[in-house]
Amino acid sequence: MKKSTLILAAFAALMTVACNNNGDSSATTGNEEQKINPEIVNNPATANGVTDTSKLPAFEFAESSFDFGTLRTGESVTHEFRFKNSGKGDLLITQAKGSCGCTQPEYPKDPIASGGEGVIKVTFNSTGISGQVAKTVTVLANTIPNTKVLTISGEVVK
Repeated sequence: MKKSTLILAAFAALMTVACNNNGDSSATTGNEEQKINPEIVNNPATANGVTDTSKLPAFEFAESSFDFGTLRTGESVTHEFRFKNSGKGDLLITQAKGSCGCTQPEYPKDPIASGGEGVIKVTFNSTGISGQVAKTVTVLANTIPNTKVLTISGEVVK
């Protein structure tokens, strides 16, 4: 009996770490909020004090949230958030980070020219999760503002 309790406790601890860490050694633990440092984005409008945004890239998303409905625990769902660079300059996404290790984004690494389109693909893995969920992906780019938050939500049932 003690052995099964110990195994169950170890599994629960592992799932907690896996969901909070996202494989990033700089991730926080406990109740601290994970934040993405906006200083990593080289935003030309703020680097030299110029505030003319007419020549900058701009995100135009078809949608910024997606409700996947109902999943069974252990299933995964993937959604593509489509966007257009509706600004004048090349759009460069420098980072996209999920709020949890169970939410993995894929984003274009190459610059997207003015008028060009792109996709941020988000995969949510419900292993070890149940109940209502709302996970976010924070996207950093050379836009003003330099962050965009995408949301994927739904219900996970056992």
